[in-house]
Amino acid sequence: MNTIAARVSICSIVVALCATLPATAQDLKAKYASMPPIDRFLMADRNAEISIARSAAPKSISGDATVLVLGRHGYETAVKGTNGFVCLIDRSWTEAIDFAEVWNPHISGPLCLNPPAVRTVLPAMEKKTALLLAGDSETQIIAALKQAYHDKQLPPLEPGAMSYMMSKQAYLTDAPGHNLAHLMFYVPTQDGSVFGSDLPNSPFFSDSYWYPNEANGDKAVKQGLPQIQVIMIATRRWSDGTPQLPSH
Repeated sequence: MNTIAARVSICSIVVALCATLPATAQDLKAKYASMPPIDRFLMADRNAEISIARSAAPKSISGDATVLVLGRHGYETAVKGTNGFVCLIDRSWTEAIDFAEVWNPHISGPLCLNPPAVRTVLPAMEKKTALLLAGDSETQIIAALKQAYHDKQLPPLEPGAMSYMMSKQAYLTDAPGHNLAHLMFYVPTQDGSVFGSDLPNSPFFSDSYWYPNEANGDKAVKQGLPQIQVIMIATRRWSDGTPQLPSH
């Protein structure tokens, strides 16, 4: 979830051909150096936000899912579902902790989490969002998350946790090739070669949940965060069933 933004700008990705080189992380960090007004991230039309959130997964999954919308202090339940899935729209800060575009108000990542991810990944996403909207710094957020895991306020990763990001309406980065229909699997950090990820012509891509390009999890471990790796797999179709074409 949070690191696919870096992946979709890579020219070798299976469904995208980059016409130009993406801006560097330093350029993007400078462009989005400070938080704009929270209103830039909020959607006035709640029904539109619900619809876009549901577009992350096929209707057979998202149609009966709980849907969260973003409020001024964090995510709020807009629709109570029945199948254990939860759909929402990722904003820029739900990417890696040091994501260069952390304050990019254009980023919109429709996401549907399955029940194991709802129980063990979503709580950290919600806490991080609330802390960040409250004005906490990156250092404070890391410390708060570390303490929450230590105190068992946040649960450890559950086997089988995964999510859908198959929406045509996603905008994941300012870099070229900003969208890709894919699935994400959250697993304990390990050598990506176990999955054959990041190898030539492999459909698998991987990164650390907490920091991009830190797939071995060392940086997170040093700060007391759990080792979580995200394995991403491109899908052949969008959530509405139409074939996936090169990203726009």
